[in-house]
Amino acid sequence: MTFRLLPPFAALATLLAALPAAAFDTLAQAAYVVDVNTGTVLLNKDGDTAMPPASMSKLMTIDLLFQALADGRVTLDTTFPVSTKAKSMGGSTMFLNERDRPTVDQLIQGIIVLSGNDACVTVAEGLAGSEDAFAEQMNAQAKKLGLANSHFANASGWPNPGQLMSMHDLATLAMHIMKTYPQYWHYFSIENFAYDGRAPANQENRDPLLGKYPGADGMKTGHTEASGYGLVGTAKQGDRRVLVVMNGLPTMASRGTEGEKLLNWAFHQFAEKTVAKKDAPVAEAPVWLGQKRTVALVPAADATILMPVTAGSTVDAKVVYSSPVKAPVKAGQQLADLVISQPEMADRHIPLVAATDVAPAGFLGRVKTAVAVLWRDFGGAAATE
Repeated sequence: MTFRLLPPFAALATLLAALPAAAFDTLAQAAYVVDVNTGTVLLNKDGDTAMPPASMSKLMTIDLLFQALADGRVTLDTTFPVSTKAKSMGGSTMFLNERDRPTVDQLIQGIIVLSGNDACVTVAEGLAGSEDAFAEQMNAQAKKLGLANSHFANASGWPNPGQLMSMHDLATLAMHIMKTYPQYWHYFSIENFAYDGRAPANQENRDPLLGKYPGADGMKTGHTEASGYGLVGTAKQGDRRVLVVMNGLPTMASRGTEGEKLLNWAFHQFAEKTVAKKDAPVAEAPVWLGQKRTVALVPAADATILMPVTAGSTVDAKVVYSSPVKAPVKAGQQLADLVISQPEMADRHIPLVAATDVAPAGFLGRVKTAVAVLWRDFGGAAATE
């Protein structure tokens, strides 16, 4: 059912006048761009297609390691042994050998900054006993997070037909890490790391945005022959944070260029707008068999949406709920959604809650309601025959 909006929200469609931002494309084979604060998806180019994620899948290894830290199963000073398998890993490495006992702190940097495949295997074996067992934990976590187009076969993103992720899933995982483990966020902006002085000179974080794009502070790159060049990158400017996820780029240089283009577009072509204040009535819902006939619907928090900056056509706003509101009603009970529809953008659903309690009607009130319904359904019809 749709409610009639109350003033000033009856004019919301006019107040939110806008045109979709100019169409934007990217060289990336697949891309997913999100305004993190509002959850608005700004660009979805084959974002739900499962593809080889290369080292971007190391974010799941990091997530499980952060989880172990948060649970108290390990500390930053905990050391892990290095197996021959870990030492033998090719590709990106932090140059571990079997005599080493790196700390969790060093392994986090080895994974994030150096993209160390040896570090990933060491973490997997240290937490789960084997990389295969760790991959099972990765898949269980993917299911828990709702990553519908992801499957893990190893901890590092080493080429394997069973190692697949979509850009949408990578964005979901990245935002989960941001919001769940802010105490470890600083690791993603570390630009250089050398374990025990073994790494070659100028061993830098491969993130092409760090230190170059304003507000850029993480997260992970990836590259294999099958995947092309990929990036999970984010930047914060003012109160806004934008997340860019892309894969299938032809060169390392294009990864940085396309990342900057997407961030510029997201920051400069959209702006946040508060459309409903906390506890300000947006609509009224009829209440069945209550001491009051209606209850005011209010946002539980300030409702902010992202708007294209170009003025023009209207945006639709409506309040909807899925079933009749029956007394008793408790203040703060979610009853409906304010749905904002904008051209070429996903609908934004803002939860609305009851502003006050509504107690059940007494006996006489229920009788009056029953009589009114009977008259509406039968009496009025009989009078017209």
